[in-house]
Amino acid sequence: MNVKAQIKEFIASHAEPKRSEIQTLHDLILRVNPECKLWFLDGKNSDGKIVSNPDIGFGSRPHKYADGTISEFYQIGISPNKSGISVYIMGIEDKNYLPETYGKTLGKATVTGYCIKFKKLTDIDLNVLETAIRDRFRD
Repeated sequence: MNVKAQIKEFIASHAEPKRSEIQTLHDLILRVNPECKLWFLDGKNSDGKIVSNPDIGFGSRPHKYADGTISEFYQIGISPNKSGISVYIMGIEDKNYLPETYGKTLGKATVTGYCIKFKKLTDIDLNVLETAIRDRFRD
């Protein structure tokens, strides 16, 4: 199954209203960067063990791991979870940048060095989220 089909199936596997919220985020990111590389990570390691929530990734960047190896990884990721949705904005060196730049204007969200987590889309300002996503793709 190709990545687009995996993403479509993954989104469809969620109950409403989360399904529509994931689709809205997916569409928003593709409007910002329609030609970006798509990723689907099922949350399983090489042994098939579940190690994280599945997520959809967008874009491409080199990612340096703790052991010094470098491999390709996404720039923006979305991951639905039991308590809401997380949007990952990867590759920002300054871990204070996201909270300081967007934290106060985003709405009801927890903002860390690389993650924006919220319960539902109506809790946040989508225009501010779009700006954060757009800014990351520009880097």
